[in-house]
Amino acid sequence: MARISGVTIPNEKQVQIALTYIYGIGPKFAGDILAKAKVEPTVRVKNLTDDEVSRISDIIGNDYIVEGELQRVVTGNIKRLKDINAYRGLRHKSNLPSRGQRTKTNARTRRGRKSTVGGTAKKAPSKT
Repeated sequence: MARISGVTIPNEKQVQIALTYIYGIGPKFAGDILAKAKVEPTVRVKNLTDDEVSRISDIIGNDYIVEGELQRVVTGNIKRLKDINAYRGLRHKSNLPSRGQRTKTNARTRRGRKSTVGGTAKKAPSKT
């Protein structure tokens, strides 16, 4: 199992797919990295040489922000939006979608489980 920037990437997958297991690297960046490292994208991770793995990890370390550092940057950006009371920051504070989606219906992922408010059921008349 190869470890690149602190992530163990799966052995049985092709390198271009396995690199996307690293937070901050998607299919496009994976292709760019492999082109710079001069590694065939369709080769399996288990068939990579130590030299190729080190070239890939050097390129990622030098040119890309990934994993914990990227998460800190994203969290800092959201915190900045909250601190300056930007509209997007207010949406983040109140756990609502921040990119203009509707909230009358849907938005369940962001708002959480539905909770019914108010009682509309009629009370049964009590017998005396």
